[in-house]
Amino acid sequence: MRRVAKLSAACIASAALALTATACGSTSSEEDSSSSTTDGGKGVKIGIAFDVGGRGDRSFNDSAARGADKAKEEFGGEIKELTAKSSDTEADREQRLSDLADAGYNPIVGVGFAYAASIGKVSAKYPKVSFGIIDSVVDAKNVNSITFTEEQGSYLAGVAAALKTKKNHVGFVGGVDTPLIKKFEAGYAQGVKDTKPGVKVDVQYLSRGTDLSGFSSPDKGKEAASGMLDNGADVVYAAAGSSGNGAIEAVNGVKGAWAIGVDSDQYNIPGLAKYKSSILTSMVKNVDVGVYDFVKSVHDGKPLTGVNNYSLAKDGVSLATSGGFIDDIKPQLDAAKKKIVDGTIKVKTTP
Repeated sequence: MRRVAKLSAACIASAALALTATACGSTSSEEDSSSSTTDGGKGVKIGIAFDVGGRGDRSFNDSAARGADKAKEEFGGEIKELTAKSSDTEADREQRLSDLADAGYNPIVGVGFAYAASIGKVSAKYPKVSFGIIDSVVDAKNVNSITFTEEQGSYLAGVAAALKTKKNHVGFVGGVDTPLIKKFEAGYAQGVKDTKPGVKVDVQYLSRGTDLSGFSSPDKGKEAASGMLDNGADVVYAAAGSSGNGAIEAVNGVKGAWAIGVDSDQYNIPGLAKYKSSILTSMVKNVDVGVYDFVKSVHDGKPLTGVNNYSLAKDGVSLATSGGFIDDIKPQLDAAKKKIVDGTIKVKTTP
């Protein structure tokens, strides 16, 4: 959920990267938690360094967890999970990754761009360990950079919003104004405008700069969405981690309004079941596929490295169809997807 920035050995050490933190699907946590599941030591030993919130965030981290779970089920072995604190420093992230490597876990996945600098450093110290980083690019021989075209999936979400709004007024709630989240905004707004130029798009970010609370404050998400609904919007797309759960709750309280979920198919998330009648669709980011592919490559003895970008053409991003609420506009969505895939539509990555 940010524009991917390639990290050279020099820039890895830059202080600026110490300011990066949660990815789109985060929830706040003040405790560094860990868990593990095993099958007696056989198979592959998977180390997962989650972003804040970890397994159970109903979005980004959960998607990564599904990929690891699938790999463990298929190949056997063990999963060790360590979860970030919202107060983490760069040293904390480096220690978390080093702890996994010292314990013999291979591969190790850093879930979210906050781990970019630390993976750059730790991977150099453990050249025989395969590392994966989600939502960023780290230039190292033993690192697999797993990236996504969030703007393309968000474009389709914008098409759906434009076709479903009855008030010609929609909204976008971003967690934090990082370049990654702006990819979501850019694609969404372009999809709306290309479909119906007259539709108004409200945009609000919940926090800015180094204040990362916008990813972990459902109350802020609810307040922002409520404000948009009060101002006349009837479709709200939130790319804001667990804050988006609050936005979905707000939309559910307004008859005829729609929410668009993010990262996971939020219609099918048990913790959001009471709101699912209001979840039009979700812009699904298939982090689970990226994680599974990476673990499989290590298991097969041919670890993926370099940049592996999961685009719309590769089903790396997609719109969920659960609930059947977008079935009636499928032809328009399919047409837009085709144009993106064949290059007729160039989706912006900045607003």
